[in-house]
Amino acid sequence: MDVLVLIRFFSDPNAYVNLFAIIGAALKKGDAVSISGFGSFKLVQRKARKGRNPRTGQGIQIPASKAVKFTASKALKENL
Repeated sequence: MDVLVLIRFFSDPNAYVNLFAIIGAALKKGDAVSISGFGSFKLVQRKARKGRNPRTGQGIQIPASKAVKFTASKALKENL
C-alpha cells in the first residue's frame, strides 16, 4: 500500500477505531489476523497460575484468561 494512501486513511479519527473493531471481531470468532509487512494477531489461552500480591506478599490464584498475542513480521523486524 502506498504511504500516501495510508496517511489519508489514518488521518480520519475513526480509521483506528474501525481497524481495531475489525481485528477484534475476527479474534472473537477465533480467526488469526495477518497484516502483510506488519505482523499478525492471534488469540491465546493463558492457564490459571499462582501469583503474589506485591503489596501484602500474600499468594493468590490468577484465573485462566484469554489474551491477544502479536508477532511482528520479518519485514517489520528488519526495519527497526
